[in-house]
Amino acid sequence: MAPLAALRTARRGSAAVTGSPGVVRSDLERVFREDYPRVVGVAARVLGSRDEAEDVAQEVFLAFGRSTVPAEEATGWLCVAATHTALNHLRSDRRRASREEAVASGDTVTPDVADTVLTRDEHGRVRAALARLPRTQAVALVLRHSGLSYADVAAALDLSPGSVGTTLRRAESALRKELSTDASTN
Repeated sequence: MAPLAALRTARRGSAAVTGSPGVVRSDLERVFREDYPRVVGVAARVLGSRDEAEDVAQEVFLAFGRSTVPAEEATGWLCVAATHTALNHLRSDRRRASREEAVASGDTVTPDVADTVLTRDEHGRVRAALARLPRTQAVALVLRHSGLSYADVAAALDLSPGSVGTTLRRAESALRKELSTDASTN
């Protein structure tokens, strides 16, 4: 189902969630059309999968449709919500993988390692390390590397614009530390 069609279908059902039958934000479709590519891009940077990112974007827009966030603050709110939702998906996937490993036998055969697998492994390590960072730091990194300006990151995270650089430097340092800790345990 196309994203906008899925959103329209979900919007019809959202009246029960909001408790006001037939009440839908009048600006939802406009905001969706303007911000959908950015929201998917933010989620894809966290998850590494466009398909999963589109699922996250749908969740985020459904939440926005039920929210009272002013339309002029929508982009920042949506990007932060996409980052939080994507990080939650990563954490959930990590917990599921851990449970599956506990059930599986230890006799797994490791296939030959190809460049593609190495790249995916490296991306997975970065995503896992990102998921272990404090939420504000992880969100700041994702938003900034998704193309948002310092001012946009500051507005989205309710920080002063002057503290964004410090937050990003600390986040990058924490990410490097997580990656080196992860590398030394392997």
